[in-house]
Amino acid sequence: MLKELTISNYALIDYLKVDLTHGFTSITGETGAGKSILLGGLSLALGKRADLNLVKDKTKKCFVDLLFSITNLNLKNLFDSLDIDYDSLTTVRREIIPSGKSRAFINDTPVNLETLQKISYELIDIHSQFQNHFIIKEEYQIDILDLLAKNKNLIEKYNLNFFSFKELKNKIDKLEASRLNMNQEKDYNTHLLNEIKAIDVSESVDSIEQKFNQLSNSEEINTTFNQILNILQNEESGNNVKLNQVRFLIKKISNISIEYKRIFERIESVIIELDDITKDIKNENDIIEFNPEMKEILSRKLEKIYSLFRKHEVNKLDDLILIKEKIERKVSDTENLDITINENKKKLVETKLVLNKLSEKIRQRRNKVIPVLKSQMENLLKDMGMLNTIFKIELKDSDIFLKNGKDKLLFNFSANKGTPLGPLNKTASGGELSRIMLALKSILSNYKNLPTIIFDEIDTGVSGEIANSIGRIMKNMAINMQVISITHLPQVAAKANNHFKVFKTIRNKKTSTELKNLNFNERVSEIAEMLSGDESTSSASDLAKELLN
Repeated sequence: MLKELTISNYALIDYLKVDLTHGFTSITGETGAGKSILLGGLSLALGKRADLNLVKDKTKKCFVDLLFSITNLNLKNLFDSLDIDYDSLTTVRREIIPSGKSRAFINDTPVNLETLQKISYELIDIHSQFQNHFIIKEEYQIDILDLLAKNKNLIEKYNLNFFSFKELKNKIDKLEASRLNMNQEKDYNTHLLNEIKAIDVSESVDSIEQKFNQLSNSEEINTTFNQILNILQNEESGNNVKLNQVRFLIKKISNISIEYKRIFERIESVIIELDDITKDIKNENDIIEFNPEMKEILSRKLEKIYSLFRKHEVNKLDDLILIKEKIERKVSDTENLDITINENKKKLVETKLVLNKLSEKIRQRRNKVIPVLKSQMENLLKDMGMLNTIFKIELKDSDIFLKNGKDKLLFNFSANKGTPLGPLNKTASGGELSRIMLALKSILSNYKNLPTIIFDEIDTGVSGEIANSIGRIMKNMAINMQVISITHLPQVAAKANNHFKVFKTIRNKKTSTELKNLNFNERVSEIAEMLSGDESTSSASDLAKELLN
């Protein structure tokens, strides 16, 4: 509930601080006294547009402070989600500084207007004839029905599955779009894969190039090896003879000195190494062959490899292997995509079954409370002078899943006998909509902890016993919540637990709007004036006392 309202330097208000209580509070005053100014200041704190023109003294700061007791509104999770400190006594503050900029705070935490409005929506409900459009919205009507039907837990379960349903559907749509694209690429990817698979990637390019070079120069290699062998194997060759002679001679003196022995061993090693070289050359020469067919095979293989290098912009077989693995994954993904899509479609079918079951339970509960809502609405509206009111509330099955079930709600209304039933937006006048909204809010107050409700002259155009009925309804609502009514009707004002009067004063040749909490005698005088005009009469005073009792 709203415990305290402070307004400073706003429009005609210099400074105003009001303490408010639980129950029913009425605010009265002459036309032009400043009730709309008071409401404007309140709306500013709740996130409405800031207007520098409404600042009384533009050299000073304008501010509006609201202090709420929110113990029973279960808002901690909302505060946590918005990263705002939760306090059972919550302060909402809006400032307009001389530069024209506005600032907002919740519990001394700076917030943007979006956050301010989210919080404010849960704290206070300002209702005027201009806000009757809410009631004609199907979503609002369904919410009322669900509140009466106590569908909260079912709706929460439904919403979780509905979210999964939408996610699965979006996922399937994306997968099917991907499949279309991948199928278009599949042939090309398969071609690329076959190209790479056609070459032997187990052997290095260097090895293939070496074999190719050997085959390309086989004749030259063979000739060279033969010449070398002739030299090395010719016993009459000078170098061989010289080496053997040296070995023979040095052997004679090798025992004389360690150094001589080392020289002998080195010569011996040279001769052995030369023999090994001769054998290796002979072996290599024996396996050298002129094979044009193999040369051609290797040539084509190298050309394919070089071509793939250029195509894929790599220069190593290892990189080509990585590309091959990547293409294999793409081809495999394409082939496995149908399986993935079918798995998700199966989940979608299962989710649909759950949603249908939950939707049916929700519908059953809604249908049970429709007669209750219809009866309560018609009775309340009869009390407010709409004697021939008829409601016809029906649920129609929707072809698609909606965010709160599968029901389309037909909320039809007729205010007069012989008038066909029709939607509220087409059949109800502004005054009728105001009373319908009051009736709905009265019903809702019995089912949930509502925020503070301010009714801004929604009782315009009624009088007499109807006004009494409206006052009684507001007073009954106020048993469970805080109700504030800005009214011109004495019957409504008299029903209030607390009564404030808005009035103007002139100080230092300047007009100011003020607000006063009336005592009993002051209430009698104010209500008497509302009954009779500017000057109260004794009969008006007597009637005022009667209304107050």
